[in-house]
Amino acid sequence: MSVLSETVTVLPEAATLTLRPQNGTPNGNETNGTATEAKKVETEESYKYAHLVPFFSPQTYAPLTPFEHVDPGHRALSHPDPRSFLQNATRVTEIQPVLGTEIEGIQLTQLTNDERDQLALYVAQRGLVVFRDQGDFIDRGVDWYREWGSHFGRLHIHPTSGHPENAAEIHLVYRDANSTYNFEYDDVITSTVWHTDVSYELQPPGLTTFFLLAQPTTGGDTLFASSVAALKRLSPQFVAFLKTLKAVHSGVEQANFSRAGKRGGIVRREPVEHIHPVVRRHPVTGEDALYVNRQFTSRIVGLKKEESNNILNFLYDHLAKGADSQARVKWTPNTVVLWDNRVTSHSAIIDYADSKERRHGARITPQAERPIPALEGLEL
Repeated sequence: MSVLSETVTVLPEAATLTLRPQNGTPNGNETNGTATEAKKVETEESYKYAHLVPFFSPQTYAPLTPFEHVDPGHRALSHPDPRSFLQNATRVTEIQPVLGTEIEGIQLTQLTNDERDQLALYVAQRGLVVFRDQGDFIDRGVDWYREWGSHFGRLHIHPTSGHPENAAEIHLVYRDANSTYNFEYDDVITSTVWHTDVSYELQPPGLTTFFLLAQPTTGGDTLFASSVAALKRLSPQFVAFLKTLKAVHSGVEQANFSRAGKRGGIVRREPVEHIHPVVRRHPVTGEDALYVNRQFTSRIVGLKKEESNNILNFLYDHLAKGADSQARVKWTPNTVVLWDNRVTSHSAIIDYADSKERRHGARITPQAERPIPALEGLEL
C-alpha cells in the first residue's frame, strides 16, 4: 500500500570542488523528461577515481514499477555445501557473535554464479561480510559493478544522490575538505544516523555492496547493527505486539533536502511513501527482524501521534544503544563490504571532517522483495 504524505594510504587532499555544467544524461530506467543542464563535481586530474566523482543529471525518471524478485540465496539452500565458496579463504573471522564476518584470501571477481548464490545466503545469515584486498573488484569499473549487482536483484537508481557519469545505478557518497554531497545535516550534535537504505521504496534493497575509493587516514568507519538480534532482546509479549504493527517509510524529507539546493540539488524521481511491517521476515533464512529506522520511518499506522512516537523512539534507541548486537567496520584500502539491508541497520561516522581528507564511496544496491510481515495475514 502506498501513501502520500565506512593504517591506510593517504590520498591527495581534494581541490576545491565546484559543480560544472555537463551535456548528456545517464543511462538508466525509463525517463520522464529531461532538463537542459547537468552538473559534475570537479576534482584534481591526478585523482585516480576522478571518473567516478558525483554527477548530477537533471534527467527525471518515472515511478518504479513492482517486479518479481528471486533471491539467489534460495538456490544456495539446495547446495550440498552452501559455504564451499569459503574453501580458498586464508582467514575467516567473526567480527561479533551475532553479526559480521571478515574474510581474507577470496577474490570476489573470481566467484562463479553458484558461489555468488552461496555468498548471498551467507550475507543473509551473518548480516554483514567484509572482504579485504579487493583492488581488482574496485578497479574494474562501472560495467563490472552493474554486472555484479544485477546477479542479486534489479539495480536501484537513487532519486537524489550523485552517481558516476553515465552510471545512474551506482550510488555515491562524497565529502572532502570543502564540500559534501551526502544526505547529512550540520545542525545536529552527532553524525550518527541509523538507517536501512531507501526503506521508503515498495521493494527496498536486500544484499548491498559498498566500497571506498578514497578514505581519511583515520575515522570514517561504518557502524552496523543486527535487527534480528535486537528483536530477540525484546520480551515475547512486546514482540507479539510489534508484529501487529505497520509503519510509513517516507522519502519526502530526503527529496526536500535536495530541493533546498543541498547535496546536488537534483530530484530525479518524485518521492514516495510506503507502508511496511514493523517486524519483517527474511524470505531465505526465515528470521524475523525489526524494520524501522530514524531516517525514513515517519509513523506507525493506526496509532495516535504520541503512541507512535514513543514506540518508534524506543525502538530507535534500542537499535542504536545495543552494542552487544553491533559491529564496526574500519576501512582499509581495497575493502569491499556486503550487508543485507533486510536484517541490519547502519550509520556512517563523520568524525574526520577536521582532517580535510576525502571520503569517496560507491554503493551497488539491488532491490529485493516487498517486505514480508512476520505476522502471517497482516495486510499492508
